[in-house]
Amino acid sequence: MTTGLMSAQVAVLRDELHAEVSDRLAAAVRRSEVDDRAAFVEDLVTDVVREYNVRALRRGQQAVPDEVREQLRRSLMDAFTGLGDLQPLIDDPDIENIDVNGAENVFITHAGGKRVRVGPVASSDEELADMLRKVAASLGVQERRFDPGLPRLNLRLPGGARLFAVMSVTERVCVSIRRHRFMQLTLAELARLGTMTPAMAQLFEAMVAARLNIVVSGGMDTGKTTMVRALCSAIRPDERIITIEDPYELSLDTDPAHPDVVPMQPRDPNIEGSGGIDMVELVRWATRMNPSRVIVGEVRGPEVIPLLNALNQGTDGSMTTIHASSTQEAFKKIAGYARQSKEQLPFDVTYQLIGGGVHVVVQLGKTADGARVVTGVREVVDADATQVRSNEIYRPGPDRRAVPASRFSDITIDKLLDVGFDATLLGGGR
Repeated sequence: MTTGLMSAQVAVLRDELHAEVSDRLAAAVRRSEVDDRAAFVEDLVTDVVREYNVRALRRGQQAVPDEVREQLRRSLMDAFTGLGDLQPLIDDPDIENIDVNGAENVFITHAGGKRVRVGPVASSDEELADMLRKVAASLGVQERRFDPGLPRLNLRLPGGARLFAVMSVTERVCVSIRRHRFMQLTLAELARLGTMTPAMAQLFEAMVAARLNIVVSGGMDTGKTTMVRALCSAIRPDERIITIEDPYELSLDTDPAHPDVVPMQPRDPNIEGSGGIDMVELVRWATRMNPSRVIVGEVRGPEVIPLLNALNQGTDGSMTTIHASSTQEAFKKIAGYARQSKEQLPFDVTYQLIGGGVHVVVQLGKTADGARVVTGVREVVDADATQVRSNEIYRPGPDRRAVPASRFSDITIDKLLDVGFDATLLGGGR
């Protein structure tokens, strides 16, 4: 398929075969013959493509070339078990972000930061919305609506990509997909990628082993989720981890290194407006499930209060992320979220909760050339009615990469030494 004419011919053929597969699949479903949809569709697509080739030869026509036949097979599989023409983009390991502003207005961002426009992913916005509804109905622990009554869709795709879509509140159906290229990275591997120094990787491993409560802070697209995954790689396999996310992104439950993981996500209300379960409730539930650690994907609202309570009540070694531009701003964001909750906690109470429950804030950012790096580390020491008292252990250097700035308190150093950390790596010992 090297010419526009051939592409058009293949598109027509694909639509013809798509209709045939759809009719046969619907008939099989009515007869209750479909147990494993993916396997059934794969066999059905193979049969339909092969039968078309046989019919073409009997009519004296040229057989479909092998490469075109394989393209047809993949396209039909994506249409019935994936996200249609979006699926090849999702499967491309060099693509990080996919933004769809209507079916034919599609942009992708490569790993190196290059952003380009690509071809359409559906023949119309209606087809795109229908495709999203089918995927939403087949994924996750619950069916997720996508219609004018609930015009947003938020879910994790197979492989860990995050999809968010909107309709009705925008002129076109819009989709944003974020692919996580590094699903099972260790801290040492992040150091080799340049996110941090090898000494910092050992420090973070010791923090996890010492069961320090860690907040990973950063702006958009700075690698917060990847950092939490890497921190979690230092958790022992015999520990029980409860994760709360909206949507699922960490995918710790798919990592063989962590066999005892319970992932949880909020549930939307039903059509009558009842049955919804929010992040606040899930954080409370998580603390009752005998966790070794609780991981909240991102705090961005009142769920910060039950999380802080859990950190102050002994759920040590827990983690979360927050959208903030500095380690100091992370404290202000947490206090602001607590103030917005129904409890409306005053700042002085929230500062006390932060001082008693959070041990370390790790700040992420980007260099001038777009590299994701650790830019700072701040130790929480205590708090009073007006502020969180802390030590800036690492601060942003000239190139935004973290450089040593101060020392940990003796209490924290003792905790790190107890798990075998070499304090000389901090530069200055005690």
